[in-house]
Amino acid sequence: MEKRERFASRLGFILIAAGCSIGLGDVWRFPYITGQYGGGIFVLIYLLCIVVLGIPIMTMELAVGRASQKSIATSFKDMERDGQKWHLMGYAGILGNYLLMMFYTTIAGWMLAYFYKFLLGQFNGLNTQQVGQVFTDLLDNPLAMILWMVITTVFCFGVCSLGLQEGVEKVTKVMMTLLFALIIMLIIKAVTLPNAGEGLKFYLLPDFQRMQEIGLWETVFAAMSQAFFTLSLGVGSMAIFGSYISKQRSLFGESINIATLDTALSLLAGLIIFPACFAFGVDPGEGPGLVFVTLPNIFNAMGGGQIWGALFFLFMTFAAYSTVIAVFENILAFGMDLWGWSRQKSALINTFLMIILALPCILGFNVLKGFQPLGEGTMVLDLEDFILSYNLLPLGSLVYLLFCVTRFGWGFDNYLKEVNTGEGIKLPRAFKPYFQWVLPVIILIVLIQGYINFFS
Repeated sequence: MEKRERFASRLGFILIAAGCSIGLGDVWRFPYITGQYGGGIFVLIYLLCIVVLGIPIMTMELAVGRASQKSIATSFKDMERDGQKWHLMGYAGILGNYLLMMFYTTIAGWMLAYFYKFLLGQFNGLNTQQVGQVFTDLLDNPLAMILWMVITTVFCFGVCSLGLQEGVEKVTKVMMTLLFALIIMLIIKAVTLPNAGEGLKFYLLPDFQRMQEIGLWETVFAAMSQAFFTLSLGVGSMAIFGSYISKQRSLFGESINIATLDTALSLLAGLIIFPACFAFGVDPGEGPGLVFVTLPNIFNAMGGGQIWGALFFLFMTFAAYSTVIAVFENILAFGMDLWGWSRQKSALINTFLMIILALPCILGFNVLKGFQPLGEGTMVLDLEDFILSYNLLPLGSLVYLLFCVTRFGWGFDNYLKEVNTGEGIKLPRAFKPYFQWVLPVIILIVLIQGYINFFS
């Protein structure tokens, strides 16, 4: 049995684990729903949800990873008692990681494509209509999308194949450092735009009236969902990094650090998006349109927009790639844990497999447009996201929770001992009733309400 790899530094672990959860949801989803649900008041509720929901589940994933020294593929199997069925979660976890990357590699490819387009000045002189057409043309062109997805997949698996310390840790440290440097530059530019103050007010001041219009429960649910999905919990994406760390630090303290970094990036992204939108009289509109249509128009209207646009999409590419590399590391570990493959062999096989698995999402925008799996106007991407976000993530989190806090699984005492091993902030035993009785109910509410919202 070869020795488990280790991170070279604690900072490396925190940056990579944060990089896994820092992704496109922070940058385009968070600012948009913040605006929709009452600005500052939503931000406060969201921060509360990170504390009561996100951090506890993260400690559980990390604890199972560190105690088993395995990825989700085999961790439950190694830790369960004879006759138990917790290991079935391993299959769901494997499925969840592949599913996430089946559409995430495509979107990460879009970011790289836009960085390239801005760098070459392809947006210069285009009017609003033409800027929108660039995105439409990209979606209509399967070969272009496949090219950007393949570059993303080959690069990110290439990084993983170099090893945990030499590849994943080194590259992620550089990317995350540049990510934070770029975001500071972009914020300084955004908040000095004319009328930026109105955007900051909209974003940071609580608007109770807007919250009342939408409803308190809707706002709380939106905050719970965002907290849940932003930290990539439920499919073992975090557990793998638990398996690579020593027992020197308590996992509760490390979970707080990771969640703080992720949340900080979400909040900082809003400081770019809202001032920019208000400076140019744009509604911080919904989803991808904001990033691929609205913002390129804003950059076009700015002095030096070509440079700012290129920097913004470089920042978006780093945000996306940090997640892809982290999840690819998990996928790569499946082959190593299940079949004893070498790191290089697992990277090579999975590179080809991933490219094939990403094709349905890409073709869903063009060749397979007629296939509308969840009703009119939906596509393959929506189906993949529905299976993952509305099912596997909440159910996976529930399984981790029940495994860690009930006597039918690993048990609360074993979990608490693992979490509190090492220096740093300790998790109080007093949380046991909350973990056993309240948290499962919250996750079930997220699951059921998600279904209600989706199908209504």
